[in-house]
Amino acid sequence: MSNPILQFGTSRFLQAHVDLFVAEAARREPSHALGRITVVQSTSNAQSRARIDALRASSVYPVRIRGRQGDANVDFTVHCDAITEALNAADDWPTLRERMRHDVKVIVSNTGDTGYAAFEEDIARTLGDNSVPRGFPAKLAVLLHDRFVAGAEPVTVFPCELVSRNGDTLRDLVVSIANQWRADGAFIRYLQHDCIWVNSLVDRIVSEPIHPVGAIAEPYALWAIERQPGMVLPCEHKDIVLTDDLAHYERLKLLLLNLGHTMLAELWLADLAPSDTNVRDAMRNEAWRTTLESTWRDEVLPVFDALGEHDAARAYLVDVRDRFENPFLDHRLSDIARNHAEKKQRRFKQAVELAHQLGLNIDQRRLVAALS
Repeated sequence: MSNPILQFGTSRFLQAHVDLFVAEAARREPSHALGRITVVQSTSNAQSRARIDALRASSVYPVRIRGRQGDANVDFTVHCDAITEALNAADDWPTLRERMRHDVKVIVSNTGDTGYAAFEEDIARTLGDNSVPRGFPAKLAVLLHDRFVAGAEPVTVFPCELVSRNGDTLRDLVVSIANQWRADGAFIRYLQHDCIWVNSLVDRIVSEPIHPVGAIAEPYALWAIERQPGMVLPCEHKDIVLTDDLAHYERLKLLLLNLGHTMLAELWLADLAPSDTNVRDAMRNEAWRTTLESTWRDEVLPVFDALGEHDAARAYLVDVRDRFENPFLDHRLSDIARNHAEKKQRRFKQAVELAHQLGLNIDQRRLVAALS
């Protein structure tokens, strides 16, 4: 079996985003997809193991798309068949290393909040150690070294973790590990200059799993990919955007979608509202909706206007309203309010600081009050 796409992570997000993109592209026109996917469980998580077992039993799983598009509700199911091999890193390490030496052209990852963690036991290893590293960056360092030694062409790496400049960040972690293992300079140069580490932003709410494998997702989807010379894409898809300005898409998501969520959570906390209140409920609360719309209009959109992004911001906001009004999504404000103080610093403070940097004389009283 020769699968050119190697995926680390079994999350429902990847099932309903990257994996579905590849399946849809191949269904539309086989040449629009690079090929099929080998998925790897890289942790000991029992739920991940159950998904790997399910994918081994049947490589086809359902993705149910539910939400609003314009004035209409949509609710339909797509069957995803992009994954044709499922491995467990701990059990199938020799097979995975063999795949990496010969078959892989693209690596995709979404390894969760702790996916980039460094472990002392990994740092204490050497490149000649045949045991399985614990952390994802260390696993990747070993696999890329295997490929380097085999003389295979460099790969393109697409991290999908929600980390700023995720490609640069993962590259630096892998290079740091290789340096601590005292790898030779040629391999370090291979990592830094030959392999292509792509910064990207993924945006889709995947609200629920379908057991044992599958997912329920909203209609909206975006994969904004920073253009790089020589990079190999896993597929061509209408929801993949190649851009020279990834920061533009990061701002839209952070200052309109994420900021909107956090403003609703701020209002929910202030009113001591019921614990089961979700985003759609909040949008139906007239006072909260008025405050949110005023915040967007008066305190955030002028920032995008000053950046020359007037039309893009308003078009994105149309999609955000549809997403917030999704009748099928129980997105609880109690979940959004986790780490609320830290989220306000990242979302509200950036909008205020950008306004100052741009020399805007606007009243951002709601954002400032929430920060104080």
